[in-house]
Amino acid sequence: MKKLYAVSLLTLASGASVAGENQWLYAKGTDTRPQGSYEFKLSDTIKVGKNSGDYVAHDIRPEIEYGITDKLTVSAELVFFDHNYSLNNSDNDPMFSTQGGAGKRFDKFQFAGYEAALKYNILSPYKDVMGLSVGLAFEHRDAYRLDGADIDQDSLTTTFYFQKDFLDDTLIFVVNPKVELERRKSPDVLEEEISLELMAAVSYRFMPKWTVGLEYRSQSDYLSVQENGEFEEGVQRSSFDLTDFRLGDRYQSGQYIGPTLHYATQRWWATGGVLFQFQGGGGFSEDGKNFDEHEKYHAGVSFGYEF
Repeated sequence: MKKLYAVSLLTLASGASVAGENQWLYAKGTDTRPQGSYEFKLSDTIKVGKNSGDYVAHDIRPEIEYGITDKLTVSAELVFFDHNYSLNNSDNDPMFSTQGGAGKRFDKFQFAGYEAALKYNILSPYKDVMGLSVGLAFEHRDAYRLDGADIDQDSLTTTFYFQKDFLDDTLIFVVNPKVELERRKSPDVLEEEISLELMAAVSYRFMPKWTVGLEYRSQSDYLSVQENGEFEEGVQRSSFDLTDFRLGDRYQSGQYIGPTLHYATQRWWATGGVLFQFQGGGGFSEDGKNFDEHEKYHAGVSFGYEF
């Protein structure tokens, strides 16, 4: 008991991170919640710029996490989208079509779906050579993230969380590979997509409660489109059926990098950051960047409160 009390005092004095806090926009560490504890989170990721006209899309997510055991955390979140855009380039779909053509605008705030997830910790970065956790999630969407149009989409994701700490846990490196299997349905169209994502980040606590970071994110899609029962000609399709799993042609890709800033107290924390697309391809691309599935930059803020 005395040893535990001493460790708790040292943790508070050093301003060390509390379990489950988000130090970056997308990347996450291996921490899970203590058994029986709750945390409320609220995040807003703002995606700006399609290299044509104007485009702003908010991805807003209130979330609750609960520690079933010290190693297993479950969470549930709601998804809200707020799209406001008017693009000039008719080749940049689905946004141009959804807004109604040249000179038109799409402006809508809406409930977009929900997600249920779990995260299990296998190795601790504080006790073992490195930290390792694995996450599984199911997400349902009623609105498409790109243009805000009505859609019926279900996805399953698997994420691995790697973490390595240095300098008494003030310098932290994390890597998150993620695989997402998506199935989208709209009138006469069925899309099956395998999304591969990689997040890598570093943070340094330069003074008590304050952490500065750098984050990298890469995302690519391997898409299979079936329209009126026919697959697109000349394209190697992707599939994730149990008896037919294949990775087809890559449809698009985008890479981002940027800084983050994080502040944490014993009970609550807040994070802000911005990631800029520096390279992309496939789909609708200009100047070596992708602008149908990706944007010029992502700015984000998130807040968490433990209780």
